[in-house]
Amino acid sequence: MQNQTVSIGIQTKSKHIDDVKLYINGKFMGALSGATFENINPFKNEVINKIAEGREEDMKLAIKAAKDAFERGPWGTMKIEERMKYINRIADLIDEDIEEIAYLESLDTGLPISQTKKMTARAAENFRFYARMVQTKLHGESFPVDDEFINYTVYKPLGPIGLITPWNAPFMLETWKVAPALATGNTVILKPAELSPLTADRLAKIIDKAGLPEGVFNIVHGFGETAGAALVAHPDVKAISFTGETTTGSIIIKNSADTLKKTSMELGGKSPLIVFDDADLDRALDAAVWGIFSFNGERCTANSRVFLHKNIKDQFVEALKERVANIKIGDPMDPSTQLGPLIEKDHFNKVKQYIEIAKEEGCKVVQGIVPEEVSAGNFVPPTLLLNAKNDMRVCQEEIFGPVMAVIEFETEEEAIVLANDVRYGLAGYVWTNDLKRAHRVAQAVEAGMLWINAQNVRDLRIPFGGTKDSGIGREGGHYAIFEFYTEPKVIHVAIGDHYIPQFGKKKLSEQP
Repeated sequence: MQNQTVSIGIQTKSKHIDDVKLYINGKFMGALSGATFENINPFKNEVINKIAEGREEDMKLAIKAAKDAFERGPWGTMKIEERMKYINRIADLIDEDIEEIAYLESLDTGLPISQTKKMTARAAENFRFYARMVQTKLHGESFPVDDEFINYTVYKPLGPIGLITPWNAPFMLETWKVAPALATGNTVILKPAELSPLTADRLAKIIDKAGLPEGVFNIVHGFGETAGAALVAHPDVKAISFTGETTTGSIIIKNSADTLKKTSMELGGKSPLIVFDDADLDRALDAAVWGIFSFNGERCTANSRVFLHKNIKDQFVEALKERVANIKIGDPMDPSTQLGPLIEKDHFNKVKQYIEIAKEEGCKVVQGIVPEEVSAGNFVPPTLLLNAKNDMRVCQEEIFGPVMAVIEFETEEEAIVLANDVRYGLAGYVWTNDLKRAHRVAQAVEAGMLWINAQNVRDLRIPFGGTKDSGIGREGGHYAIFEFYTEPKVIHVAIGDHYIPQFGKKKLSEQP
């Protein structure tokens, strides 16, 4: 079947998108089986192109290439300064390609192009940041013991690392993992989400152009049950970093145990945003709307539960209704679009079903309106679930769409109890001008990341991750390079003639 050309909106020219191949050992290639699958555009629900479907045999080939590149290639022994030239070259090539990457990301995911452009620029900084981190921070410690020993630590790369990435912000999250893995001297096998392969393929082309040695970076497209499972199970893969749904993360941890792999899991969320009656309500409103309706609501740190103090609830809800009515829904390639289509039909139907469940549970549902001219896409309008109770399914389960549940509270203690009464613990947001209360609540909420009087502002230096069912481990900053992508090794050096027990040695008087 020939590639089909997709025409996206009136503001962009029709583009031909090539079929996507695997990238193994420095070569673009089809799957060994010849299998492919179709990649669907969520705005028109038309076929964009075909993707090579990697399976176990392809994954084994990629893992062998990564192992050979680590053990016998130049990457593992390369001087840091030389390795960082490659890392910074990748960042420069991303900068040169921002417009095209942003286009492909919006085409593939339905994310508004105004948002994908910002994410692409951030992706280049992922590489530059970790180049700086490795050059300036990746050093060990020394532990002198009187005049007898000097003990010191060094941090060594692990070897081949498997990276499994999601579809909701694919390019940024791929580079968020690839950059520290490569910068610390590991080799990589990337299994991107099958629903968003285009920018992963563009990353492979960028890395290929940067001239990395063969086998250092590999991509196997495919499905979790085949390609992903083979990556997790293989004994030559030393670690798995996964971002995605909690149930899948649990399966990966179980399957990694047989080969004692390190794992880093950034999983689901049901993050609370708590607004007290003394907060700056205009700013809190901006943050609440941005936090759930940007990225089409498909973000793990989204404030999907908004807790409003009873004194300001009615005022805040009226303002939310006005905002929801005014959010621009439409063509993701239109720079003025604020909310685009969801990634695919199954997810679209899942989110719609949750809205029906909310009605059955007693919520009042308030929604924006999807324009008729874009009704072919997977559009769920921005949605408010009013009169929500924290024990409802729609307040306990991750919907992963543009759906905000609004819950009333009366006291600080009640807000904390409600915020924590959920299986997840990824992020949280506190809005109050009482600084003492802000710190009390932020420290009491069970989440890996809390923002006070701010939206989800990204800082590459912080530990990123959650508690409870939201994950295990932390990435970001020095946490990534010290705690996950390298292993500490201690070396003991004797500098004095310390006593050594002399087992089995005869005394001088006993010598013949």
